[in-house]
Amino acid sequence: MKAYDVRGLVGSQLTPEVVEAIGAAAVAVTGERTWAVGHDMRDSGPGFAEAFARGATRAGADVIAAGLCSTDMLYFIAGKRDVAGAMLTASHNPAEYNGLKLCLPGARPIGLDTGLADIRDKAQAILDGEPAPEAETPGTVTSEDFLAAYAGHMRDLVDLSEIRPLKIVVDAGNGMGGHTVPAVLGDEILPGLPLDIVPMYFELDGSFPNHEANPLEPANIVDLQARVKEVGADLGLAFDGDADRCFVVDADGEPITPSAITALIATRELAKHPGAAICHNLITSKAVPEIVAEHGGRPLRTRVGHSYIKADMAAEDAVFGGEHSAHYYFKDFWFADTGMLAAMHVLSAVGEGDRDAKELAAAFVRYTPSGEINSKVADPHAKIEEVAAQYSAREGVSTDRLDGLTVSLEDGSWANLRPSNTEPLLRLNVEGPDRSSMERLRDDILRTVRN
Repeated sequence: MKAYDVRGLVGSQLTPEVVEAIGAAAVAVTGERTWAVGHDMRDSGPGFAEAFARGATRAGADVIAAGLCSTDMLYFIAGKRDVAGAMLTASHNPAEYNGLKLCLPGARPIGLDTGLADIRDKAQAILDGEPAPEAETPGTVTSEDFLAAYAGHMRDLVDLSEIRPLKIVVDAGNGMGGHTVPAVLGDEILPGLPLDIVPMYFELDGSFPNHEANPLEPANIVDLQARVKEVGADLGLAFDGDADRCFVVDADGEPITPSAITALIATRELAKHPGAAICHNLITSKAVPEIVAEHGGRPLRTRVGHSYIKADMAAEDAVFGGEHSAHYYFKDFWFADTGMLAAMHVLSAVGEGDRDAKELAAAFVRYTPSGEINSKVADPHAKIEEVAAQYSAREGVSTDRLDGLTVSLEDGSWANLRPSNTEPLLRLNVEGPDRSSMERLRDDILRTVRN
């Protein structure tokens, strides 16, 4: 188990028996008696969803079998119905993986420190031979399709019916965007919008035959960038495997950073909710809290990871939150993350005015980022301490330990070094007022990390 979800290799680390034990443990630990269960397009998804339902119903819980879902659709069900949720997905991980994301009623997160560790321990005990929880009256399984309700809800939150006509290329990466985009942005279920959608890789295929469904990796948006320029689109959207993240490119195929998207959406939310709190994780651009404050909002810096930012948003009643990984969270979506709603805000912002996506995004870019740099090291925590020692004695340098190590220099440059929550990597993010200052700090830290 990771900090806020479960992921593993199908057949070795993750089997039907393991998932069934997690289903039973989730009911026993949380006490929740109704669970919505959905799965993405991976081949193992339906079987794993049934296994979770077996464990949950045996423990006395009723299960709403939602079938094919994006992760944000599962959050919609958990929020709208006020039930617990289990989503079978490994997000952007390769085809040989699967996993679970769990939430409480109202789409409230379950992380290691809010129940996931206890679920892990209980499931392991069951696998080690402890009798699984068994209710006198088993729960029931009811199948229900939520796609139309989800699409209608999203349209209620962001009205795109009056925007100017836009041509957009959408790369679903053979993931769940191929299921949800036609329903929400197209005319498959609801009346059409002023959008000419050019689809790419909408066929649901958990083997990811075209590219990995991780749009933060530059290699995975090359096809989208080329297609946007080829068809003369206004912008392009790329969704990850479970469609809870969305990445944006402009008409020239140039990526718009998630930090710029965070700042853009924050200003829109603050226009509706003056003075509200906006959460941003600590690796978003320094421009984000600056812009939030300039628009009268209250910026709140958080750890990386959906369970952390959701908890902080709920505690502070924040109206919006953004992460540099392209996760975007909305108070009016039960503080949960949704790539679709973020995409709709971008389409609305571009379609409401006369500025194109590039010009619009430029207003929210102030600094030069390195992008996330991953390093495999034998002992990530030892390397973090080595870097901390390297900078602690320097004049004009401040550090903090909110999440890993953040180093801030007097010239405005900063760097964050932290272990990945989902992969065996050390992640480095650096930003500077210009390219040379960013590169200087980046290279200085990497020399220590990689030696």
